[in-house]
Amino acid sequence: MRRIGALLTGLVLVATLATGSAAMGTGAYPETVPLPTGFQPEGVAIGGGHDVYAGAIFSGAIWKGDLRTGEGGVLVPGRVGRMSLGMFVDDRSGNLFVAGGFTAASYVYDGDTGEDVATLDMPGGFLNDVIVTRHAAYFTDSFTPSLYRVPLGPGGAVASGQATRITLGGDWEQGPEGTFNANGIEATSDGRWLIVVNSTTGKLYRVDPMTGMAKEIDLDGASLPAGDGVRLVGNTLYVVQPDFNQIAVVRLDPGLASGTIVQEITSPLFRVPTTADVLGSSLYAVNARFDVAPPGDVLWPDVEFEIVRVSRN
Repeated sequence: MRRIGALLTGLVLVATLATGSAAMGTGAYPETVPLPTGFQPEGVAIGGGHDVYAGAIFSGAIWKGDLRTGEGGVLVPGRVGRMSLGMFVDDRSGNLFVAGGFTAASYVYDGDTGEDVATLDMPGGFLNDVIVTRHAAYFTDSFTPSLYRVPLGPGGAVASGQATRITLGGDWEQGPEGTFNANGIEATSDGRWLIVVNSTTGKLYRVDPMTGMAKEIDLDGASLPAGDGVRLVGNTLYVVQPDFNQIAVVRLDPGLASGTIVQEITSPLFRVPTTADVLGSSLYAVNARFDVAPPGDVLWPDVEFEIVRVSRN
């Protein structure tokens, strides 16, 4: 969610956008999934089957849809004092974990009913993204060099609403105050390592989830500026770069010591995508459209938003 930070600090960033309306695909799954007009999304997550969720930044509302039909509706109504940023579905419980931005809390919802499961206290600066492992959920704080850990019990049950703050150390480099740093977060399948991208420096890190010790992943001189949401499939990491209207594809070595940017995925349907999730051979990225609907005190009730499907191969 780097663009909110850019707006708040008075920076003006220009994204290169494609023109044209988002048309439905001709295959079994639509190329675009429309969201409610004026929704202002940032996070997207795919749950069991073909369920997809998107979160409204400033109202905190959650929309749920079906990727096969492109149809859906509001699952969690917006409410004062909540925000919805990065999100992740725990397939064991069906719970939807949502980073809470400036609210000093993050949230867990029942993915079927939308009911509140837990409010997670996190006195951070800007809670931006989340990943769930077998034993815990981890949230990034973009304004401080830290993560938050929430322990999970059997079946992914939330054991406590109190989060533990983990300071990022080792190779971690924090940018100037007021800039967005730790943003997208992922985990290896065994939960041994976390992967975190720094939006300001463009650096990628392997992080010990217990100690916060970070080791920079060597990209052979390359970087991932404006890196936002990330998703890991095997040894391939997908990094959404909203400022460039693309998703970078990074091939990582098994030990996460190094990686190579092998491709940039683009689409004429991208309109400043911020986060993405994976289903089969497809990536689903949510268009935040920060170029025409910059986040802030002003709402944009007439702006259309959507989720876009692209091939990840």
